[in-house]
Amino acid sequence: MSDLPTLAQVAAEAGVSPATASRVLTGSVRVSTSTRRQVHDAISRLGYVRHRAPRGGAGRRSDQVVAVVVCEPAHRLFTEPFYARMITTVEEVLTGHGVPLAVMTATAATSTIATPPLVAGGVDGVLLVGARDRHPLAVTLAASGIPVRSAGRPPDGIDLPHVDMDNRDGGRQAAEHFLLGGRRAVGVIAGPPGLPASRDRLDGFVQTLALAGMTGVPVAYGDFTHSSGVHGMQWLLRRMPHVDAVFAASDVMAAAAVQTLRRTGRRVPEDVAVIGFDDAPIARRISPALTTVRQPVEEFAALATRLLLLSMTSADTVRNNPMLPTELVVRESA
Repeated sequence: MSDLPTLAQVAAEAGVSPATASRVLTGSVRVSTSTRRQVHDAISRLGYVRHRAPRGGAGRRSDQVVAVVVCEPAHRLFTEPFYARMITTVEEVLTGHGVPLAVMTATAATSTIATPPLVAGGVDGVLLVGARDRHPLAVTLAASGIPVRSAGRPPDGIDLPHVDMDNRDGGRQAAEHFLLGGRRAVGVIAGPPGLPASRDRLDGFVQTLALAGMTGVPVAYGDFTHSSGVHGMQWLLRRMPHVDAVFAASDVMAAAAVQTLRRTGRRVPEDVAVIGFDDAPIARRISPALTTVRQPVEEFAALATRLLLLSMTSADTVRNNPMLPTELVVRESA
């Protein structure tokens, strides 16, 4: 006899009917946000896993489809270099296996639209990218029984197999470079606080500085866009006019910080050293060339895709969660 929780137990735990709990799992729009949250919370507490009937026999079928679901607004796919590099690599790997790719976006606000085709058998595997804390789709997919691989560590409390990059160590390397360079008035332009990768980059950076006796580092939060990098740099300059080093959680924000510093008469790196994160193409194009933490995006995307394909052909989920190293690339800005 299995001790796994049932849908009826989830419904009882959430204080709703089994029919309502079922509608939440299928992404029905006929459920209020508060009720959906109750059911997702109950799923997390009980560890409920939805059992799906297999779509065909064992082994890879010729009509399988994989969806990459990016938890960002659609316009970010065309403005953020990370997503272009990642999706291109995913498509190359899938094409080599004869599997077509579908690309979707799903913010927390649009997840009710994205969920039904994913959980109702429309796809055979999902590569989830950029899920933030309490993202309803991440919770639903974790309970769906569909083969899922998260590209990046999933939010706390959501059990999904994943591939990650060592963002924390990347932050550590940036901090140590500033310390070795004698920088002492250090600020941060961090990414979204609800994104695990952002938190890890920030934690690795500030904890390394704290071990060297530097505490109370000011942090401006951005969303990896150029405009948020400008606003973050302006905020840091108001907070600490004599700032001599800035760590930005993306190269796009770092490039914006460099431009903002120049407009205020600061020289980079003579007055202010700047380190970015990603080693995106913009890091080599701007002047001075950007010192940055390189993440192996193509290797990361390829590994996540291959592990997802493996879980689609195996009765047992591949539960290993590899972490790829990051590397500080020293150029001219720091």
